[in-house]
Amino acid sequence: MSKFAVEQALFNGEWSDHWTVTDSEGERPERFDSAADAQAAIAEFLADIQAEIDSGERAADEGYSPDEFRVVEVGK
Repeated sequence: MSKFAVEQALFNGEWSDHWTVTDSEGERPERFDSAADAQAAIAEFLADIQAEIDSGERAADEGYSPDEFRVVEVGK
């Protein structure tokens, strides 16, 4: 069964796989069972950031665009 990762665009036009999870094994790249699960994680992250902007915890220019993220298949 394939796994999926979230990548973020870098300023140089490349993409980076630095979406991580921390658990009992430490910090490691997070993998998702489906592209939909990975996309849902992006949507949740963006909603959390927007909530911080709306509440004043984060400046308006400290947000992210959905275009800065993509879901890629990374194998098993």
